[in-house]
Amino acid sequence: MIFEQCICYDSFITSEFFTMGEYSLKDHQIPKATAKRLPLYYRYLRILHQAGKLKVSSTELSEAVQVDSATIRRDFSYFGELGKRGYGYDVESLMQFFAKTLNEDHMTNVALVGVGNLGSALLKYKFHQSNSIRISAAFDVNEDLVGRIVDGVPVYPMDDMKEQVKIQQIDVAILTVPAQHSQDLVNELVKAGIKGILNFTPARITAPKGVLIQNVDLTNELQTLIYFLHSGNVLSHEEPVEEPSLSE
Repeated sequence: MIFEQCICYDSFITSEFFTMGEYSLKDHQIPKATAKRLPLYYRYLRILHQAGKLKVSSTELSEAVQVDSATIRRDFSYFGELGKRGYGYDVESLMQFFAKTLNEDHMTNVALVGVGNLGSALLKYKFHQSNSIRISAAFDVNEDLVGRIVDGVPVYPMDDMKEQVKIQQIDVAILTVPAQHSQDLVNELVKAGIKGILNFTPARITAPKGVLIQNVDLTNELQTLIYFLHSGNVLSHEEPVEEPSLSE
C-alpha cells in the first residue's frame, strides 16, 4: 500500500485499533497476520459455545479453522495466558475475551461510497458474520439511486457525506467507485472525519497521518491464485497477501 509520507508496517499493525476492556493493546504490537486470524477464531468459538462445548484444545481449533496449532498458540501468546497446559481453553471465557478484543460489544457504522455493481453486492451481504458492523449510509452520484433505500440502507448524494458521517458517527468507509475518482473521494472522506478506508478500487490511494487504508484488489487476488495454481508452488496460509499501512 502506498501512502504519502508513510511508514509501511509489512508485518505489524499498531494495536491502538484494538481495545479489550481492562486489557489494552495500546503499548503493544500484534502481527497483522495474527490480527487477521482473530475473527476466524472468534467465529468458531461462537459455534462451539452455541453447541454447548465447554473447552477446546489448540489441536481442535487447528483442525476446525485450518491454522497450524503452533501458530494458534503463538497468536494467543500475544494476549497473555489464555489457557492452561493439559486443559486447553475455556470456550466461553475465550469467546468473551475475543469479543472484547474485536469490539463486538460496540456497533460500528460504516459508509459505502459507490452503489454500483460491487457496492450493491456489499449492501446485500450485510456483514452477516458480525453483529457489530453495519453499513448505515451509502453515497452515490446517480440521481436514480439518491433518496432511495437499497437493501435497507439509505443512499445519499455525495454532497451530504460530511454531514451524515458526523451525524451517524461513522469512522470507516468502503470505497467502490471508478479508479479515476478514488483519490478525490478519499480526500473528501478524510475531511469528513473518516479514519479507516476499505479500498476496492485498483487505484493506490494516499491519505494523511492517522488514516488507515486496506486495499482489496480482486483482480490481483485472482491473478495470485492462478499463478500458484499453474506454477506448482504451494500457497502458504501464513503469508498475508498485502498489509495495510499507517501514515507516519
